[in-house]
Amino acid sequence: MSTVTPPVSWEELVTAALLGTDRRPVSGAEPARALLDAAAVHTVRRRAGLTPAVAGELPAPAPEDGRARLPAPARRRLALLLADRAAPAQSGGRRGSAPDLTELLPQWLAAANGHRYRAPEDLLPALLDAARARTDLRPQALEFAGARGLWLARLNPEWKYALRGSSGGAALPDVTDAKAVRALWEEGLFAERVGLLGAVRAADPAAALALLTSTWATERAEDRLMFLDSLRAGLGADDEGFLEQALADRSRNVRAVAAELLSALPASAFAARMAARATSCVSPDRTGTLGGIVVEAPHECDAAMQRDGVVAKPPAGRGERSWWLGQLVESAPLSAWSPRLNGRTPQEIAALPVADGWGEELHAAWCRAAIRQGDAEWARALLGAPSVPPEAGTGTASLAERAKLLATLPDGERADWVADFVSAHGLSEAFQLLGVCVVPWSQALGRAVVDALDIARDAGSYPWSFSGVMGLAERCLDPGEADRLEILTTTPAEAEGASPGAGGYWSEAFQRLVGTLRLRAAMVRELA
Repeated sequence: MSTVTPPVSWEELVTAALLGTDRRPVSGAEPARALLDAAAVHTVRRRAGLTPAVAGELPAPAPEDGRARLPAPARRRLALLLADRAAPAQSGGRRGSAPDLTELLPQWLAAANGHRYRAPEDLLPALLDAARARTDLRPQALEFAGARGLWLARLNPEWKYALRGSSGGAALPDVTDAKAVRALWEEGLFAERVGLLGAVRAADPAAALALLTSTWATERAEDRLMFLDSLRAGLGADDEGFLEQALADRSRNVRAVAAELLSALPASAFAARMAARATSCVSPDRTGTLGGIVVEAPHECDAAMQRDGVVAKPPAGRGERSWWLGQLVESAPLSAWSPRLNGRTPQEIAALPVADGWGEELHAAWCRAAIRQGDAEWARALLGAPSVPPEAGTGTASLAERAKLLATLPDGERADWVADFVSAHGLSEAFQLLGVCVVPWSQALGRAVVDALDIARDAGSYPWSFSGVMGLAERCLDPGEADRLEILTTTPAEAEGASPGAGGYWSEAFQRLVGTLRLRAAMVRELA
């Protein structure tokens, strides 16, 4: 390269390169060549003229992790799962027969944490990247990464989520060390304080409440809301006084959460007030013409109701009286209804006719109350029999509400109810209900789902409408079912009227299901 003295500044060279030498000429026989030569000289000068930066302090060594090292096969499996997460998704509705490794990573992490293994150091960056991209992975991934993962996260701004999700990355003090707890509570970052409050709450609910009360008046509204939400864990009668005070909070959201928590304490004064209001609106029909329930919804939302968290203004399209009624009934203890309705059981109450079209509103509010109070007996009554179509049952027709009601039942009963529902109605409305069943699914539930998929295959439709359920089955079926399902991987003869090629697509779907179940079984063996 010839010796060139740059005739212009670096900024002018950049402008010439962006606009072109025709519009911003650079002196020389060949303007383009002159531009590049000048840029080369400038670059050398700029680099040579840099003042070396002062070396920063080396980070402290990573903390020790005393957990057991992963077995070699499990380590190789983890590397494959993390590498697969960036693989491009299948286009269209066809997924092929290969298992989706990305969806197995949460289960693998849960199993590894159950064995108390530590994360391999060389895979920590990929693990933190995976959890950055998927919030559902974060709790399990951060537990697996442990203290070394947090140490590494402090060195990369892209992993700052890990510090937020783990009390700022700082180790919490011993909850019995009152001085250290007080110092962190008064001086710590918000995420550190949330973690600290949760830890103290788990060890000593009264101490956590005292900690929260000490600074409550000076907290920001959004922080008060988060702190108040932490009281859900271990909620008890000792929290009532504080929650009653929170009903007068200047933030409407804080007042609403306080009212919700108080309604989950059936013996509270708040619950008694709500019971009195709600039962004054709902009564047995004493005329003998209906033999059911009559409703007289509130005609106003007075100051006392608003103080107890009843929101006066309804959402758009909702009537005021029905809005107020729903809030009263969902906040009243469910134990108030049997005495009010002549000693009837929840099943009998749910089956009663309700006058003047108030039944849907009343049942929906009872559903919210059963979910909030975790009342399994009322949940059974409002769910009704699984064989009855949702729109014809005695309780709620909403599948979202049914899923929440199911969550209040014991695991086995919940699985049996959903299995009977699938057997009676198929899979078109079962996705939300399946999502609340424990993994792996019980044998009865697993077989009901597979039988329903088999029926759908025989009907000749494409499997894509059932891709959500098939994905759940891959993650939730007992891996021991793989051999029994092998017969479904064959391509059936195409029936008259079937969608073209549907049998081949179903064969791929079942191959993927069987392959995934066997892969899950292998994962368990490798970790054990």
